[in-house]
Amino acid sequence: MRNERSGQRPHVLIVGGGFGGFSAAYELERLAKGTVESTLVSGDNSMTYTPFLPQAASGTLEPRHVVVPLRRALRRTRLLVGAAAHHDREHRTIGFRSESGEEHELPYDQLILAPGSVSRTAPVPGLSEAAVGFKTLAQAIYLRNHVLKRLEAASVTADPRERQAQLTFVFVGGGYAGVEALAELEDLVRDALAAFPDAHGLTPRWVLVEATESIFPEVGSRLASYALRQLVDRGIEVRMGALVEDARGGVVTLRDGERIPTRTLVWTAGVRPSPTGAALGMPLDERGRIRVDETMHVAGMPGVWAVGDSAAIPDPARPGLTCPPTSQHAVRQGRLVAANVLAHAEGAPARPFRYRT
Repeated sequence: MRNERSGQRPHVLIVGGGFGGFSAAYELERLAKGTVESTLVSGDNSMTYTPFLPQAASGTLEPRHVVVPLRRALRRTRLLVGAAAHHDREHRTIGFRSESGEEHELPYDQLILAPGSVSRTAPVPGLSEAAVGFKTLAQAIYLRNHVLKRLEAASVTADPRERQAQLTFVFVGGGYAGVEALAELEDLVRDALAAFPDAHGLTPRWVLVEATESIFPEVGSRLASYALRQLVDRGIEVRMGALVEDARGGVVTLRDGERIPTRTLVWTAGVRPSPTGAALGMPLDERGRIRVDETMHVAGMPGVWAVGDSAAIPDPARPGLTCPPTSQHAVRQGRLVAANVLAHAEGAPARPFRYRT
């Protein structure tokens, strides 16, 4: 296996250090055993294990247990912290921009795109000023500190309306992130109230706002119904089919007119594909995901592959649909695309993605 242009080892360039990109790099090291040169372009020098963010927010896990240091985990992969800025299809190069703003051209023989997803926002007045996101470790730690400060503020105010606003926590989004973050922080507040001498006068209120008629769409109706019953039994208010219309002035206003005074608004209303695919000139579907076939090869792009949340990979478990944006899928896609890249370099056929969750 040789680079056709230089006679050196073929160069595999991976864009994105999340579940898909990290898994591809890790598997490439394991399978190739030094026969290829690999480079990983990532926005950070660590991978955040996002399913553990709720536990980091509640303090049941230390923050260092929620990240995987990429340099320590990937021993034979060159790590470049920055972003992929543009793509020269003819010359097979990616324009790399470092955090300091310097730009370099990175050549590749095989390119794996795994830029992941970004938080989905909405044009709601006051949202950008009032809402807290929940996609990074920094946001999880900030939210934990913020919630504990609300208890402190509520314990010293004499105004009952302000006390209730300080102790009202609104979470928007009924997926994994929103429900798990709410449940973990509700546990945290229950335990923290024991440290307040006047805790009998503090009554936290938790509200979950979901735009559709169900929570946990990823797990099916039976488990979603069970989770909903657990939330209701714990006194959590669930607003189904509700949309946030306004978030100004310390009040969350829903479309039906309900007004919820609060000092904590957590926005976890889903994700959308990273704009990196569009910036690199990849073919996209109607949702902005990179178009690929069942082997994860990008249509019309020789030597280019895509995995993870930003790739529209056909789902073998649901004919006619694409794989959902979950870490379980991204990890398996990353492993398989590494094997397919090596097979392609050796002239062997690539294998289709097969996974039934």
